[in-house]
Amino acid sequence: MAVRKFKPATPGTRHKIISAFDDITCSKPEKSLLAPIRKTGGRNAQGKMTMRYIGGGHKRMYRVIDFMRNKDGINAIVKTIEYDPNRSARIALVQYADGEKRYIVAPNGLKVGQQILSGAGVAPEVGNCLPLAEMPLGTIVHNIELRPGQGAAMARSAGTYAQLTAREGTHAVLKLPSGETRMVLVSCRATVGSVSNPDHNLESSGKAGRSRWQGRRPRNRGVVMNPVDHPMGGGEGRASGGHPRSRKGIPAKGYKTRNPKKTSKKFILERRKK
Repeated sequence: MAVRKFKPATPGTRHKIISAFDDITCSKPEKSLLAPIRKTGGRNAQGKMTMRYIGGGHKRMYRVIDFMRNKDGINAIVKTIEYDPNRSARIALVQYADGEKRYIVAPNGLKVGQQILSGAGVAPEVGNCLPLAEMPLGTIVHNIELRPGQGAAMARSAGTYAQLTAREGTHAVLKLPSGETRMVLVSCRATVGSVSNPDHNLESSGKAGRSRWQGRRPRNRGVVMNPVDHPMGGGEGRASGGHPRSRKGIPAKGYKTRNPKKTSKKFILERRKK
């Protein structure tokens, strides 16, 4: 997996850096695992804009991803590694021994033809899904459940992973990509390895139009608005805007918004780094 840099033949290609897509093995998705996506343009059921800066973009089909990995003890062979327009990671089409096909988030290093398994008693090898109770300490994992049977919730985007650092009774201690250290039940499942496409953070659009293709509209800064529109708006000339805050007045840059009475607080051993 690498990135492509372009010669500055046009202003749009001067700073353009995209994935080389050398890991992709198939250009057409599996039809039986596609579902339609309806775009909202940031509007709710009444047609009112509730989310700004959303709209347009290329039409997409959703790839139904298996985050549960609940087909236990049945061998699955990796058929293809594919691009997914709905996520930063690559996805892999796997076919089980009974003929069923499913999409999974592809781990880094997964190859076509490789066999993967899920369930208790499975070897902790890349692509295999098993409970945290059966993994050796120090194992790199992704697609981690927060509650048993819930399906993968953490470490799902490109290049991310968590590390199993300890086990204490019924809980495992994980160091997450954000730097947070938290406890998760040992009966929760995770997939061995890190997520594919680790060079995603090196990519650069190169031009505003490419953001529009992805459904992102231009984003206005608060300081360029009027006082009626934003707390940081107004002033004579180019005013700096005073204290940084959101449109609703909540301070930014260090103000803690997490509820101190949140139930999951007792599972977090160390908060993420600023």
